[in-house]
Amino acid sequence: MSVADAIRAKLLSRFAPTRLELIDESERHAGHAGARPEGETHFRVAITAAAFAGLSRVARQRLVYETLAEELKTRVHALSLDARAPGEDP
Repeated sequence: MSVADAIRAKLLSRFAPTRLELIDESERHAGHAGARPEGETHFRVAITAAAFAGLSRVARQRLVYETLAEELKTRVHALSLDARAPGEDP
């Protein structure tokens, strides 16, 4: 399973989001720390889920980081995250 597929599956399972955008930005970071030639090291995630209602930005990030702990420890070097509750979408 690709890193992107693993991230998507875990976020869908844990949060049942109404919106989930997952973008591999690894090619933009070629030559930077943590980048690998095969990619899948730098991701941008935008997620909207009821689980984030009433939580601070930091608490939302902690939930996502906890969910993706294995990927962040082993395969993902950087994760840009925009986590919102329903009704907060831009």
